[in-house]
Amino acid sequence: MKAVGLIVEYNPFHNGHAHHLNSAKELSNADIVIAVMSGNFLQRGEPALVSKWYRANMALQAGVDLVFELPYIFATQKAENFANGAVSILDAAGCDFLCFGSENGDIHDFYNTLEFMEERNETYQENIKKHIKTGVSYPKAQALSFEELKSPQGLVDLSKPNNILGYHYLKAINSLKSSMAPLTVKRKNADYHDEHFASERIASATSIRKALFSTNEQEIGIDQFIPQTTNALLTDYYRQFGIFHQWENYYPFLQFLLLQANPNELREIYEVEEGIENRLIKTAMESNSFREFMEKVKTKRYTWTRLQRICLHILTNTKKIQMTSLEQASYLRLLGMTENGKEYLNKMKAHLGLPLISKLSSYKNEDILPDIKASRIYACVLPNHLKVKSFEEEFKQPPIYLK
Repeated sequence: MKAVGLIVEYNPFHNGHAHHLNSAKELSNADIVIAVMSGNFLQRGEPALVSKWYRANMALQAGVDLVFELPYIFATQKAENFANGAVSILDAAGCDFLCFGSENGDIHDFYNTLEFMEERNETYQENIKKHIKTGVSYPKAQALSFEELKSPQGLVDLSKPNNILGYHYLKAINSLKSSMAPLTVKRKNADYHDEHFASERIASATSIRKALFSTNEQEIGIDQFIPQTTNALLTDYYRQFGIFHQWENYYPFLQFLLLQANPNELREIYEVEEGIENRLIKTAMESNSFREFMEKVKTKRYTWTRLQRICLHILTNTKKIQMTSLEQASYLRLLGMTENGKEYLNKMKAHLGLPLISKLSSYKNEDILPDIKASRIYACVLPNHLKVKSFEEEFKQPPIYLK
Protein backbone atom coordinates (compact mmCIF):
# COMPACT_ATOMS: atom_id res chain seq x y z
CA MET A 1 0.00 0.00 0.00
CA LYS A 2 1.54 3.30 -1.10
CA ALA A 3 1.14 6.21 1.34
CA VAL A 4 1.26 9.97 0.78
CA GLY A 5 1.97 12.22 3.74
CA LEU A 6 0.56 15.69 4.50
CA ILE A 7 1.79 18.18 7.11
CA VAL A 8 -1.20 20.17 8.35
CA GLU A 9 -2.89 22.25 11.02
CA TYR A 10 -6.50 22.21 9.74
CA ASN A 11 -7.55 25.23 11.77
CA PRO A 12 -10.21 24.51 10.56
CA PHE A 13 -10.29 22.12 7.57
CA HIS A 14 -11.60 24.09 4.55
CA ASN A 15 -12.07 23.77 0.78
CA GLY A 16 -8.46 24.76 0.09
CA HIS A 17 -7.34 21.84 2.25
CA ALA A 18 -9.72 19.56 0.36
CA HIS A 19 -8.09 20.66 -2.91
CA HIS A 20 -4.64 19.89 -1.47
CA LEU A 21 -5.80 16.50 -0.18
CA ASN A 22 -7.41 15.45 -3.47
CA SER A 23 -4.43 16.72 -5.47
CA ALA A 24 -2.05 14.74 -3.23
CA LYS A 25 -4.01 11.54 -3.94
CA GLU A 26 -4.03 12.27 -7.67
CA LEU A 27 -0.34 13.19 -7.96
CA SER A 28 0.91 10.27 -5.86
CA ASN A 29 -1.63 7.63 -6.87
CA ALA A 30 -1.35 6.51 -3.23
CA ASP A 31 -3.67 4.09 -1.44
CA ILE A 32 -3.33 5.80 1.96
CA VAL A 33 -3.26 9.44 3.09
CA ILE A 34 -1.36 10.09 6.33
CA ALA A 35 -1.53 13.51 7.99
CA VAL A 36 0.76 14.75 10.72
CA MET A 37 -1.24 17.50 12.42
CA SER A 38 -0.30 20.08 15.04
CA GLY A 39 -1.91 19.53 18.43
CA ASN A 40 -3.83 22.13 20.41
CA PHE A 41 -1.31 24.93 19.82
CA LEU A 42 0.01 25.94 16.42
CA GLN A 43 3.14 27.16 14.67
CA ARG A 44 2.18 30.83 14.87
CA GLY A 45 1.99 30.48 18.65
CA GLU A 46 -1.78 30.51 18.93
CA PRO A 47 -4.42 28.10 20.25
CA ALA A 48 -6.27 26.01 17.68
CA LEU A 49 -9.87 27.04 17.09
CA VAL A 50 -11.12 23.65 18.33
CA SER A 51 -9.35 20.71 19.93
CA LYS A 52 -7.00 18.34 18.12
CA TRP A 53 -9.62 15.57 18.40
CA TYR A 54 -12.22 17.59 16.52
CA ARG A 55 -9.70 18.67 13.91
CA ALA A 56 -8.52 15.06 13.48
CA ASN A 57 -12.17 14.09 12.94
CA MET A 58 -12.48 16.82 10.27
CA ALA A 59 -9.49 15.29 8.49
CA LEU A 60 -10.88 11.74 8.62
CA GLN A 61 -14.31 12.86 7.40
CA ALA A 62 -12.62 14.58 4.45
CA GLY A 63 -10.63 11.53 3.33
CA VAL A 64 -7.44 11.33 5.41
CA ASP A 65 -6.79 7.74 6.59
CA LEU A 66 -4.39 8.27 9.53
CA VAL A 67 -3.81 11.34 11.69
CA PHE A 68 -0.71 11.58 13.88
CA GLU A 69 -0.08 14.45 16.29
CA LEU A 70 2.89 16.73 15.69
CA PRO A 71 4.34 17.16 19.21
CA TYR A 72 4.29 20.58 20.88
CA ILE A 73 8.08 20.90 20.76
CA PHE A 74 7.93 20.87 16.93
CA ALA A 75 4.45 22.28 16.28
CA THR A 76 5.23 25.64 17.91
CA GLN A 77 8.63 26.28 16.35
CA LYS A 78 10.11 28.15 13.40
CA ALA A 79 9.93 26.51 9.96
CA GLU A 80 13.13 24.45 10.15
CA ASN A 81 12.30 22.76 13.48
CA PHE A 82 8.64 22.36 12.52
CA ALA A 83 9.69 20.62 9.29
CA ASN A 84 12.25 18.34 10.97
CA GLY A 85 9.68 17.00 13.43
CA ALA A 86 6.87 16.57 10.90
CA VAL A 87 9.02 14.92 8.21
CA SER A 88 10.53 12.52 10.76
CA ILE A 89 7.00 11.35 11.71
CA LEU A 90 5.90 10.80 8.11
CA ASP A 91 9.15 8.97 7.38
CA ALA A 92 8.69 6.72 10.42
CA ALA A 93 5.08 6.05 9.35
CA GLY A 94 6.34 4.63 6.03
CA CYS A 95 5.21 7.37 3.64
CA ASP A 96 6.34 7.04 0.04
CA PHE A 97 5.49 10.67 -0.78
CA LEU A 98 5.23 14.01 0.99
CA CYS A 99 2.85 16.46 -0.69
CA PHE A 100 2.77 20.09 0.42
CA GLY A 101 1.06 23.25 -0.76
CA SER A 102 3.21 26.13 -1.97
CA GLU A 103 2.94 29.52 -3.61
CA ASN A 104 5.40 28.30 -6.26
CA GLY A 105 3.82 24.98 -7.28
CA ASP A 106 6.84 23.50 -9.11
CA ILE A 107 8.85 20.82 -7.27
CA HIS A 108 11.83 21.26 -9.64
CA ASP A 109 12.23 24.84 -8.42
CA PHE A 110 12.46 23.53 -4.85
CA TYR A 111 15.24 21.10 -5.82
CA ASN A 112 17.07 23.92 -7.62
CA THR A 113 16.71 26.19 -4.58
CA LEU A 114 17.99 23.51 -2.21
CA GLU A 115 21.09 22.96 -4.34
CA PHE A 116 21.63 26.71 -4.77
CA MET A 117 21.31 27.40 -1.02
CA GLU A 118 23.56 24.51 0.02
CA GLU A 119 26.37 25.97 -2.12
CA ARG A 120 25.93 29.44 -0.61
CA ASN A 121 24.86 28.62 2.95
CA GLU A 122 27.85 30.28 4.63
CA THR A 123 27.30 33.60 2.84
CA TYR A 124 23.55 33.36 3.47
CA GLN A 125 24.01 32.85 7.23
CA GLU A 126 26.53 35.71 7.45
CA ASN A 127 24.10 38.03 5.68
CA ILE A 128 21.30 37.05 8.10
CA LYS A 129 23.49 38.00 11.08
CA LYS A 130 24.38 41.30 9.40
CA HIS A 131 20.72 42.23 8.88
CA ILE A 132 19.65 41.16 12.38
CA LYS A 133 22.19 43.64 13.78
CA THR A 134 20.25 46.42 12.05
CA GLY A 135 17.20 45.54 14.17
CA VAL A 136 15.01 43.71 11.65
CA SER A 137 13.18 40.47 12.46
CA TYR A 138 14.67 37.06 11.68
CA PRO A 139 12.21 36.32 8.82
CA LYS A 140 12.97 39.74 7.29
CA ALA A 141 16.71 39.13 7.65
CA GLN A 142 16.29 35.78 5.87
CA ALA A 143 14.36 37.38 2.99
CA LEU A 144 16.93 40.18 2.59
CA SER A 145 19.80 37.71 2.73
CA PHE A 146 18.20 35.55 0.03
CA GLU A 147 17.70 38.60 -2.20
CA GLU A 148 21.38 39.50 -1.88
CA LEU A 149 22.43 36.11 -3.23
CA LYS A 150 21.26 37.32 -6.67
CA SER A 151 19.53 34.04 -7.35
CA PRO A 152 18.89 32.99 -10.97
CA GLN A 153 15.52 32.13 -12.50
CA GLY A 154 13.92 28.83 -11.55
CA LEU A 155 14.18 29.23 -7.75
CA VAL A 156 11.35 29.62 -5.27
CA ASP A 157 10.61 32.90 -3.51
CA LEU A 158 11.72 32.29 0.08
CA SER A 159 9.79 35.27 1.39
CA LYS A 160 6.51 33.33 1.00
CA PRO A 161 5.42 31.25 4.05
CA ASN A 162 4.49 28.00 2.30
CA ASN A 163 7.52 28.15 0.01
CA ILE A 164 9.70 28.49 3.12
CA LEU A 165 8.08 25.44 4.71
CA GLY A 166 8.39 23.43 1.50
CA TYR A 167 12.09 24.28 1.23
CA HIS A 168 12.62 23.06 4.80
CA TYR A 169 10.64 19.88 4.10
CA LEU A 170 13.10 19.03 1.31
CA LYS A 171 16.03 19.87 3.59
CA ALA A 172 14.61 17.57 6.28
CA ILE A 173 14.10 14.72 3.77
CA ASN A 174 17.75 15.08 2.73
CA SER A 175 18.96 15.27 6.33
CA LEU A 176 17.04 12.12 7.29
CA LYS A 177 18.20 10.36 4.13
CA SER A 178 14.54 9.51 3.65
CA SER A 179 13.28 7.81 0.49
CA MET A 180 10.10 9.93 0.52
CA ALA A 181 9.51 11.72 -2.77
CA PRO A 182 8.35 15.35 -2.34
CA LEU A 183 5.43 16.69 -4.38
CA THR A 184 3.90 20.16 -4.34
CA VAL A 185 0.50 21.64 -5.16
CA LYS A 186 0.10 25.32 -6.01
CA ARG A 187 -2.11 27.12 -3.51
CA LYS A 188 -5.40 28.32 -4.97
CA ASN A 189 -6.81 31.86 -4.66
CA ALA A 190 -6.28 32.65 -0.97
CA ASP A 191 -2.92 33.57 0.51
CA TYR A 192 -1.97 32.06 3.88
CA HIS A 193 -2.54 35.26 5.89
CA ASP A 194 -5.50 36.71 3.92
CA GLU A 195 -8.04 38.16 6.34
CA HIS A 196 -10.72 38.64 3.68
CA PHE A 197 -12.48 36.13 1.46
CA ALA A 198 -10.65 35.91 -1.88
CA SER A 199 -13.15 33.88 -3.94
CA GLU A 200 -16.57 32.26 -3.80
CA ARG A 201 -15.29 28.84 -2.68
CA ILE A 202 -11.70 29.16 -1.39
CA ALA A 203 -10.71 31.17 1.68
CA SER A 204 -7.74 31.13 4.03
CA ALA A 205 -8.12 29.63 7.50
CA THR A 206 -7.25 33.12 8.83
CA SER A 207 -10.26 34.71 7.12
CA ILE A 208 -12.55 31.86 8.22
CA ARG A 209 -11.47 32.26 11.85
CA LYS A 210 -11.93 36.02 11.61
CA ALA A 211 -15.49 35.48 10.39
CA LEU A 212 -16.21 33.02 13.22
CA PHE A 213 -15.00 35.54 15.80
CA SER A 214 -16.86 38.43 14.17
CA THR A 215 -19.91 39.89 15.88
CA ASN A 216 -21.56 39.84 12.44
CA GLU A 217 -20.90 36.13 11.94
CA GLN A 218 -24.42 35.42 10.76
CA GLU A 219 -24.17 38.11 8.08
CA ILE A 220 -20.78 36.93 6.78
CA GLY A 221 -21.26 33.17 6.67
CA ILE A 222 -18.56 30.59 6.07
CA ASP A 223 -20.62 27.66 4.76
CA GLN A 224 -19.37 28.05 1.18
CA PHE A 225 -15.72 27.84 2.26
CA ILE A 226 -15.80 24.64 4.33
CA PRO A 227 -17.12 21.09 3.82
CA GLN A 228 -20.43 20.22 5.52
CA THR A 229 -18.56 17.83 7.84
CA THR A 230 -16.33 20.67 9.10
CA ASN A 231 -19.38 22.86 9.60
CA ALA A 232 -21.13 20.13 11.62
CA LEU A 233 -18.06 19.55 13.83
CA LEU A 234 -17.55 23.30 14.46
CA THR A 235 -21.22 23.62 15.39
CA ASP A 236 -21.00 20.60 17.70
CA TYR A 237 -17.85 21.89 19.42
CA TYR A 238 -19.39 25.30 20.09
CA ARG A 239 -22.62 23.71 21.33
CA GLN A 240 -20.70 21.46 23.74
CA PHE A 241 -18.01 23.83 24.97
CA GLY A 242 -19.43 27.29 24.31
CA ILE A 243 -16.15 28.55 22.86
CA PHE A 244 -13.88 28.83 19.85
CA HIS A 245 -10.39 29.16 21.28
CA GLN A 246 -8.38 32.35 20.72
CA TRP A 247 -5.63 34.20 22.55
CA GLU A 248 -8.04 36.59 24.29
CA ASN A 249 -9.38 33.62 26.30
CA TYR A 250 -5.88 32.92 27.64
CA TYR A 251 -4.71 36.50 28.23
CA PRO A 252 -5.76 36.63 31.94
CA PHE A 253 -3.52 33.59 32.58
CA LEU A 254 -0.63 35.11 30.63
CA GLN A 255 -1.03 38.47 32.36
CA PHE A 256 -1.01 36.79 35.79
CA LEU A 257 2.17 34.86 34.95
CA LEU A 258 3.93 37.99 33.72
CA LEU A 259 2.85 40.14 36.68
CA GLN A 260 4.24 37.66 39.20
CA ALA A 261 7.30 36.74 37.13
CA ASN A 262 10.92 37.37 37.96
CA PRO A 263 12.87 38.56 34.87
CA ASN A 264 15.57 35.98 35.60
CA GLU A 265 12.97 33.19 35.51
CA LEU A 266 11.54 34.47 32.23
CA ARG A 267 14.97 34.36 30.63
CA GLU A 268 14.87 30.57 30.99
CA ILE A 269 11.76 30.39 28.78
CA TYR A 270 12.28 29.36 25.17
CA GLU A 271 12.69 32.28 22.72
CA VAL A 272 12.89 34.91 25.49
CA GLU A 273 16.04 36.82 24.48
CA GLU A 274 17.70 40.24 24.45
CA GLY A 275 15.88 41.71 27.45
CA ILE A 276 12.38 41.26 25.97
CA GLU A 277 11.30 39.87 29.39
CA ASN A 278 11.34 43.35 30.93
CA ARG A 279 9.24 44.78 28.10
CA LEU A 280 6.75 41.91 28.46
CA ILE A 281 6.30 42.50 32.21
CA LYS A 282 5.91 46.27 31.79
CA THR A 283 3.39 45.88 28.95
CA ALA A 284 1.32 43.33 30.90
CA MET A 285 0.86 45.96 33.63
CA GLU A 286 -0.79 48.40 31.24
CA SER A 287 -2.78 46.19 28.83
CA ASN A 288 -6.39 45.06 29.24
CA SER A 289 -6.52 42.65 26.31
CA PHE A 290 -4.20 40.40 24.37
CA ARG A 291 -4.46 42.55 21.24
CA GLU A 292 -3.61 45.68 23.20
CA PHE A 293 -0.70 43.84 24.82
CA MET A 294 0.64 42.64 21.45
CA GLU A 295 0.31 46.01 19.75
CA LYS A 296 2.26 47.67 22.56
CA VAL A 297 4.99 45.04 22.88
CA LYS A 298 5.63 44.54 19.14
CA THR A 299 8.87 45.95 17.72
CA LYS A 300 10.58 45.91 14.33
CA ARG A 301 12.75 42.97 15.45
CA TYR A 302 9.99 40.92 17.08
CA THR A 303 7.26 39.80 14.65
CA TRP A 304 3.71 39.15 15.83
CA THR A 305 4.26 35.42 15.29
CA ARG A 306 7.47 35.29 17.31
CA LEU A 307 5.87 37.24 20.16
CA GLN A 308 2.87 34.89 20.18
CA ARG A 309 5.24 31.92 20.42
CA ILE A 310 7.10 33.57 23.30
CA CYS A 311 3.78 34.19 25.08
CA LEU A 312 2.74 30.60 24.48
CA HIS A 313 5.98 29.24 25.94
CA ILE A 314 5.49 31.47 28.99
CA LEU A 315 1.94 30.15 29.31
CA THR A 316 3.19 26.55 29.18
CA ASN A 317 6.39 27.28 31.15
CA THR A 318 8.46 25.72 28.37
CA LYS A 319 12.19 26.10 29.00
CA LYS A 320 14.97 26.50 26.44
CA ILE A 321 16.49 23.13 27.31
CA GLN A 322 13.21 21.31 26.54
CA MET A 323 12.85 22.77 23.06
CA THR A 324 16.42 22.17 21.93
CA SER A 325 16.85 18.62 23.19
CA LEU A 326 15.22 16.82 20.22
CA GLU A 327 15.79 17.26 16.49
CA GLN A 328 13.43 14.47 15.43
CA ALA A 329 10.20 13.03 16.81
CA SER A 330 10.49 10.09 19.20
CA TYR A 331 6.95 8.65 18.94
CA LEU A 332 3.88 8.37 16.71
CA ARG A 333 0.79 9.58 18.59
CA LEU A 334 -2.26 8.28 16.73
CA LEU A 335 -5.27 10.63 16.90
CA GLY A 336 -7.53 8.95 14.37
CA MET A 337 -7.89 6.38 11.60
CA THR A 338 -10.29 5.07 9.00
CA GLU A 339 -10.84 1.40 8.19
CA ASN A 340 -8.29 1.81 5.42
CA GLY A 341 -5.85 3.39 7.86
CA LYS A 342 -6.32 0.59 10.36
CA GLU A 343 -5.52 -1.99 7.68
CA TYR A 344 -2.35 -0.07 6.77
CA LEU A 345 -1.22 0.06 10.42
CA ASN A 346 -1.81 -3.66 10.87
CA LYS A 347 0.43 -4.37 7.87
CA MET A 348 3.07 -1.80 8.86
CA LYS A 349 3.17 -2.21 12.65
CA ALA A 350 6.41 -4.22 12.69
CA HIS A 351 8.06 -1.78 10.27
CA LEU A 352 7.21 1.58 11.86
CA GLY A 353 10.28 3.65 12.64
CA LEU A 354 9.00 4.95 16.00
CA PRO A 355 6.86 3.63 18.91
CA LEU A 356 3.13 3.86 18.16
CA ILE A 357 0.96 5.43 20.89
CA SER A 358 -2.73 4.65 20.62
CA LYS A 359 -3.55 5.48 24.26
CA LEU A 360 -1.47 7.90 26.33
CA SER A 361 -1.88 6.01 29.62
CA SER A 362 0.26 3.19 28.20
CA TYR A 363 3.25 5.42 27.25
CA LYS A 364 5.74 6.44 29.94
CA ASN A 365 8.48 8.28 28.02
CA GLU A 366 9.05 11.84 29.32
CA ASP A 367 9.19 13.22 25.76
CA ILE A 368 5.38 13.29 25.78
CA LEU A 369 5.13 15.56 28.87
CA PRO A 370 5.06 18.88 26.94
CA ASP A 371 2.03 17.61 24.98
CA ILE A 372 0.22 16.64 28.17
CA LYS A 373 0.91 20.02 29.73
CA ALA A 374 -0.16 21.88 26.57
CA SER A 375 -3.48 19.98 26.46
CA ARG A 376 -4.21 20.82 30.10
CA ILE A 377 -3.53 24.49 29.53
CA TYR A 378 -5.61 24.48 26.35
CA ALA A 379 -8.56 23.17 28.42
CA CYS A 380 -8.21 25.79 31.17
CA VAL A 381 -10.60 28.21 29.45
CA LEU A 382 -13.44 25.67 29.38
CA PRO A 383 -16.26 25.57 31.96
CA ASN A 384 -15.13 23.72 35.11
CA HIS A 385 -17.02 20.46 34.57
CA LEU A 386 -15.76 20.23 30.98
CA LYS A 387 -12.24 21.20 32.01
CA VAL A 388 -11.89 18.16 34.27
CA LYS A 389 -13.38 15.94 31.57
CA SER A 390 -10.84 17.29 29.08
CA PHE A 391 -7.92 16.63 31.47
CA GLU A 392 -9.01 13.00 31.71
CA GLU A 393 -9.66 12.71 27.97
CA GLU A 394 -6.00 13.32 27.18
CA PHE A 395 -5.11 10.03 28.90
CA LYS A 396 -8.21 7.94 28.20
CA GLN A 397 -9.31 8.97 24.70
CA PRO A 398 -8.59 6.19 22.18
CA PRO A 399 -7.91 7.17 18.57
CA ILE A 400 -11.01 8.21 16.63
CA TYR A 401 -12.09 5.30 14.45
CA LEU A 402 -14.11 6.19 11.36
CA LYS A 403 -15.60 3.00 9.92
